[in-house]
Amino acid sequence: MRPHDTAIADAAGIGMVRRTPTGWRVEGGPEVPDLISAMVLADLLDNEAGVERPRSRAPGRAPEGASEVERLRHTIAQLEHALHSRVIVEQAIGVLAERHTMSPRESFERLRSSARSRGRKVADLARDVVDSSTSPLTVLPDELSVSSG
Repeated sequence: MRPHDTAIADAAGIGMVRRTPTGWRVEGGPEVPDLISAMVLADLLDNEAGVERPRSRAPGRAPEGASEVERLRHTIAQLEHALHSRVIVEQAIGVLAERHTMSPRESFERLRSSARSRGRKVADLARDVVDSSTSPLTVLPDELSVSSG
């Protein structure tokens, strides 16, 4: 077994849940969508536990001539990346709403405007906002920092 492998038992037998570069897989047993969803959620919660990971890049398009299975795996990777980005943006909206006593909609508009004016992706700037809630050394644009109004 590798570090992130988890043995599972069910009525059909014993399988292995393994994290792969393209997501979670159940090996030696049937695919269990709810279990895989739970493992993705566990990854998101693990991220909140303070385990620092490098920022991931969004998967681009599936390679030309990819098989249907390869395209589906690529789509899953894209969806997992989008879900993670969405979680980060929602967290940043919450931080900004609390920090500036404004509505979530106003917080998102401020985040989006700031990202656009700097040529950055909203999700990347959102990561900085979330990081700033635990690290005073994280530098934010003036309109997002605590000292701005």
